[in-house]
Amino acid sequence: MVCLASWAAQMDGRKDQSLLPYEDLLALYEQRPLIELDRAFGRKIRWWKDWVQHSTNDSYWKAQSFEGKYNEVDVPVLHISGWFDDSGMGARLNFVGMVNSGRTEQTRKSQKLLVGPWMHRINRGQRLAGIDFGPQSVIDLRTVELRWFDHWLKGKDTKIMNEPPVRLFVMGENVWRGEQEWPLARTHFTNFYIHGKGRANSLLGDGSLTTEIPGEEPPDTYTFDPENPVPVAEPEPFQPGGPADRRPVERRDDVLVYVTSPLQREIEVTGPLSFKLYAASDSRDTDFTATLIDVLPSGYAMWLNDGIIRARYRNSYEKPTLLEPGKIYEYTIDLMWTSNLFTKGHRIGIEISSSRFPASSPNTNTGGDVGTETKTICAQQIIYHEHLHPSHVILPVIPRN
Repeated sequence: MVCLASWAAQMDGRKDQSLLPYEDLLALYEQRPLIELDRAFGRKIRWWKDWVQHSTNDSYWKAQSFEGKYNEVDVPVLHISGWFDDSGMGARLNFVGMVNSGRTEQTRKSQKLLVGPWMHRINRGQRLAGIDFGPQSVIDLRTVELRWFDHWLKGKDTKIMNEPPVRLFVMGENVWRGEQEWPLARTHFTNFYIHGKGRANSLLGDGSLTTEIPGEEPPDTYTFDPENPVPVAEPEPFQPGGPADRRPVERRDDVLVYVTSPLQREIEVTGPLSFKLYAASDSRDTDFTATLIDVLPSGYAMWLNDGIIRARYRNSYEKPTLLEPGKIYEYTIDLMWTSNLFTKGHRIGIEISSSRFPASSPNTNTGGDVGTETKTICAQQIIYHEHLHPSHVILPVIPRN
């Protein structure tokens, strides 16, 4: 939510305003309380304060929410997003929601989803961060949009509705593929369990990832300091997402790293991602994050997607409940989606931590009010991976012919 403060400053007054005058955005993001971040930008933004004050899914948010109202919508939609788009959740929810619940059968059949190897804006070249996605990754999006509008607004037969409703780019294989639904009907959701001997801290630790359910294993621990949060990327903290190399971040001891052995065969992962975490904390509230990575033979740890959960919202966004310090809780972390072919010799990796700054505001760990708390404390986190508490990522594995 911290990054949204700069977006709010840009949009304040209903016009796009430059952030160039702000020399140190990180310093602004670090200021507390959260509700006063608009003042840090020299603004008084009423709706920013409204957002922060309404820290649960109450009537304020429900009145604006589109979820649960798809049955009222009767519009054909071309949903466009990227695997690295930080707003990709909207495209995913809207496409599935409209296909399942659009007002009419014709509406439900008039939805298309296009997802490429992009961030929030479509690529102009085939390289993104340190990864080359090949010449097929660059498409003429304007032509796609014109075919869509010519069909629906001008009644021209552009053949676009004869194509599969889902068009996605499979990274690693670097090809486009048409599909009939999302998630794919042939998906084999597969559990990959984290393992270790109690020292999975950093990429130099003993963490591993396999499809075998763990037996008796000691937990992993780390300290989460809100005053020194894990950045979304190093050394460019303002580049969340994208296939950046995570190794600089993975050198931190407050990042647990679990990777498979080099793959003996290719594994395609296409679909929604989630992580089932069993963890305890000595704090009344805290955060947990999970990140999926593709480790190349060179060692490059390619970011695929991540997710975060605030402990107080583990059961409900309407009725948050604080933690009992030391008690083990089960968390489900939504890691969004991806389509990636882990080729032979690559390794599948998972990172566990408690912050992703500045994409998310660091939890103060006090259990205090989200918007007005100024005090922070360190949290001692315990991550479990044994037969009673088998923490694991759930990957949508697609069979390969």
